Amino acid sequence: MSDGTAAKDARPAREAAGTAEAGEAEDLFTELVGDSAADWDRTGEIPRDILRTLGSRGVLCAQAPVAHGGLGYSSRRNGELTAHVGSLCSSLRSVMTSQGMAAWTLHRLGDAGQHAAFVPRLTGGELAAVAFSEAAAGSDLSALGTRLTRDGDEIVVDGAKVWTTNAAYADLLVVFGRTEDGVGAVVVPASAPGVRIERITDPHGCRAAGHANIRLEEVRVPADSLLRGTDRTSALLVTTALSYGRMSVAWGCVGILRSCLSAAVRHAVDREQFGTRLADHQLVARHLAELLISEQNAARACEHASDLWDRGSPDLVTAAVLAKHVAATGAAAGSARAVQVLASAGAHDGHAVARAHRDAKLMEIIEGSNEICELILAQHAVATAR
Repeated sequence: MSDGTAAKDARPAREAAGTAEAGEAEDLFTELVGDSAADWDRTGEIPRDILRTLGSRGVLCAQAPVAHGGLGYSSRRNGELTAHVGSLCSSLRSVMTSQGMAAWTLHRLGDAGQHAAFVPRLTGGELAAVAFSEAAAGSDLSALGTRLTRDGDEIVVDGAKVWTTNAAYADLLVVFGRTEDGVGAVVVPASAPGVRIERITDPHGCRAAGHANIRLEEVRVPADSLLRGTDRTSALLVTTALSYGRMSVAWGCVGILRSCLSAAVRHAVDREQFGTRLADHQLVARHLAELLISEQNAARACEHASDLWDRGSPDLVTAAVLAKHVAATGAAAGSARAVQVLASAGAHDGHAVARAHRDAKLMEIIEGSNEICELILAQHAVATAR
């Protein structure tokens, strides 16, 4: 494990970020991304020094408490930051989602000692991934095959995880698996003996997000790496692990829609056909209107869910599912409209709307597919019917 030097060295930068004026975090992302998003998408790689710089400023998990080196952002404030990153680069936003999800899981399921041991590492420049999904277990934790077995003062981890975002960059893995008592989560160094990380080549979307499959064979970690708050029901663990991710994906999709709307409007205003601006052709204008509607619907759903999060409302769980579903389906449809408006101008590899079209489709699958979201929402409707 790290000796914490990176976290200590980054403390002045984190403190400066924590007291920064609103918008400074957005400016940092804008500066470091620049015009590189298309190149990252084509190469499938975000430079690690950029990720570590962002990590050391605490902006990859800005909701982490100030006491542990985070910025202490509310869900609403972090959501707007996430939307901004989503408008720049969905791969980077995916890394941000993974980092924030790991920090939230550690904070929610760990005890005070584990908070102090692990969270500052994530706000000090180290990167983390949450290893949740398996070949036969996505949103169904009861189907997990990974085993977390106590052996004296160690936990032995055996299993396999698939499509783990940020795993190719990660220093730490938060691995979910089955214990003797139910379901648990353990923190595993990515460099530990027995850990094998196999990068997924040429994913359909978010190509530079470090998606990877993970093999864990007789991996041994100290017993205090098992998060002590995981002696709970599977349903609660699903809620804890996925609610943050769903919120982050939803806000990221707001960013995708804003990027697509901006690109489509610019093109429709600048381009003429038959002596008239594209924006003045009624069928094209309809695409722009539908894009605006989708962006506004997604933003309002995210704002509502974040406000519930910040109030600690139990209604957050359903609101997060709704926000994720509305935003992801809106982004998938909206990015298709943007490609249609730009036509050949936006159909080449690396263009913002071409990237958005591929990236948005993945958002309809991860953190609960459209179908899973609809099932949850239907169950909520039945349970609350009068």
